Amino acid sequence: MELITRSEQETIDLGYKIGKLLEANSLIALNGDLASGKTVFTKGIGKALGIKEVINSPTFTILKIYEGDMTLYHIDAYRLYENPYDLGFEEFLDAGGVMVIEWFDYIKDSIDAEYLKVDMSYVDETTRKITIEAQGRKYEDIIKEIEGC
Repeated sequence: MELITRSEQETIDLGYKIGKLLEANSLIALNGDLASGKTVFTKGIGKALGIKEVINSPTFTILKIYEGDMTLYHIDAYRLYENPYDLGFEEFLDAGGVMVIEWFDYIKDSIDAEYLKVDMSYVDETTRKITIEAQGRKYEDIIKEIEGC
């Protein structure tokens, strides 16, 4: 599935729509160049999960945990591309929250789980091309729901 968002708010809104469809122990695999909207998209997911805190990039901390109606585990794997060792991220997959991993392709070989893959591309200052692909049955259902909107 391919979508175009034409503003930061539309990218947040798309994240929100997807976030409302997520169940506990869901994994969102985000990929895209710098400034492609990964963290903006995650803000929408966080809003759907009832998170009141400001969500920002965990680039320097690698992991940020936000509490809401459901916990959001926000991981930035950018600095892990040279050392994608077992960092224990799988323990968060079974913790009852939602895990969002930015730069997922850098560590995908160390994650053994189904996920919703979201690739984001910078088109211009406000426009983003977003490709969404299911890696597992429950994520196929999410794509069907989004297509129906």
